Amino acid sequence: MVVNISEAKTNLSKLIDMVYHGEKVVIAKNNLPIADLVIHKPSGKRKLGLLKDKLTIPDDIMKEDDEINEMFYGDK
Repeated sequence: MVVNISEAKTNLSKLIDMVYHGEKVVIAKNNLPIADLVIHKPSGKRKLGLLKDKLTIPDDIMKEDDEINEMFYGDK
């Protein structure tokens, strides 16, 4: 089914219901197809662990740096 933009604005709920039930709806401007109205498909789940074994965390990562502390807090 091809509908022009003005008709799509007026009947959006009806068109969404049609798409939900399997109809193909094309939205057109001046009878020129512009967009397809389709069911949303999730892009998928996130993949965890993509950086596993690709970076190393130093053992002293939580160790404070005296020079940086001095910049923030001044001389003690």
